[in-house]
Amino acid sequence: MSKKNTEENKLVVNVDLGKEKISKYIYGHFSEHLGRCIYDGFWVGKESPVPNTRGIRNDIVEALRKINIPVLRWPGGCFADEYHWQDGIGPYEDRPCMVNTHWGGVTENNHFGTHEFMDLCDQLGCEPYICGNVGSGTVQEMQQWVEYLTFDGQSPVSDMRRANGREAPWRVRFWGVGNENWGCGGAMRPEFYADQYRRYAIYCRNFGENRLYKIACGANTADVHWTEVLMREAGRLLDGLSLHYYTVPGSWEEKGSAIEFDGDEWFSTLKKSIYWNELIAMHSSIMDRYDPEKRVGLIIDEWGTWYDVEPGTNPGFLHQQNTLRDALVAGTILNIFNNHCERVYMANIAQTINVLQAMVLTDGEQMLLTPTYHVFEMYKVHQDATLLPIDLVSVPYTNGDETIPAINASASRDDEGKVCLSLCNLDPEREMSISCRLRGMKPARTAGRVLTADTINTHNTFDEPEAVKPEAFDKMSLTGDTLSVSLPAKSVVVLKIE
Repeated sequence: MSKKNTEENKLVVNVDLGKEKISKYIYGHFSEHLGRCIYDGFWVGKESPVPNTRGIRNDIVEALRKINIPVLRWPGGCFADEYHWQDGIGPYEDRPCMVNTHWGGVTENNHFGTHEFMDLCDQLGCEPYICGNVGSGTVQEMQQWVEYLTFDGQSPVSDMRRANGREAPWRVRFWGVGNENWGCGGAMRPEFYADQYRRYAIYCRNFGENRLYKIACGANTADVHWTEVLMREAGRLLDGLSLHYYTVPGSWEEKGSAIEFDGDEWFSTLKKSIYWNELIAMHSSIMDRYDPEKRVGLIIDEWGTWYDVEPGTNPGFLHQQNTLRDALVAGTILNIFNNHCERVYMANIAQTINVLQAMVLTDGEQMLLTPTYHVFEMYKVHQDATLLPIDLVSVPYTNGDETIPAINASASRDDEGKVCLSLCNLDPEREMSISCRLRGMKPARTAGRVLTADTINTHNTFDEPEAVKPEAFDKMSLTGDTLSVSLPAKSVVVLKIE
């Protein structure tokens, strides 16, 4: 039984002050040609015994539709800057194989390419976000990919699309001009990449009614110099600027186990997740100087936990389990993104299936949903809702000589006037009581759901696929405009208030 906290936690939700919208794209996903994310994940092939639609796995599509997946980023990642799109179109037997040099050195047959990705997005009901090749590609190659996808008229590449079975163009709004070009995408200096971006952006053209939202490669973690240079030299030509940061409890050399960890590693992981608040603030302050109207979106197109791979798996496949700890990471970071939605326009968790902080794990015909998936399902109520400003006073959660707030939260109001409040109690030992005043609202009823488990490393397996799943929550009471809530230790709670 968890200990009861007797200190005071207070939250004021300013229901009458909301003005910023929480973009649904904050709840986006990232799928790279890495490990078993695409092949043996989304893509099983048309001849597979696993039920599929044109080679795309049916149960995964069904699961992701339930969380209202808004956007999917592809084909990478580091893979994007060695991917040549024309190798992945046309009859399968004519597609050349390639070696995935970044991720495991495996040979790919290119059976999952542009048409398959666009079919996947159509089945998911989400928008595509394509990341183009700057590192090893050419301006002409990227320009023709845009034209192949979106041009309605007659040209050699649009005719090629028609010959490959697609008469009408697709709508592709989100377009990344390279990935991590400071590292695996070419080891470029920001000044050099800024000039490259300016050049590529000119040739990534709008065709017909399709309007590209061009996303430049942004900084690695706290590299504010990169952000400064990009905004100064190319800010007027970009619509979004990316930012990458992974939550690694240990060092990059010894990241730590996904399932075998103690209270110190639990604390370290959550503390490093909260660092997102500082990161977004420091990069936003630079963007504000060049873009005070906040036209340019901060695109956090890679985020999530990164641990040592599961024992016995290919180290290049980045396969890791997903525990209650990951659920608390996801809930905490999504709360942060929500609260910064005036600048954060999109975020894409890495990665959707079988890789890093995945939504879904598969083993042959079996599939399970991870604790992180359940957080996305619970938080979908925030998509495109109006952010409600909050004032939160949280008691500390202390580990040794380090301290973080025990509780974090975000709140929104939907088009029907319902208020949704998401709360995370990071303390693994103490139940937390919190007084939530709903200023400007006369609440009449409330309902809730909670995600928690007995131990910090509880996770779903194919033998026990529902060890961690949401349950109904009723540990709250209304008195006037104040909601009193008892948050279980190590829990994610979402409340809907009418």
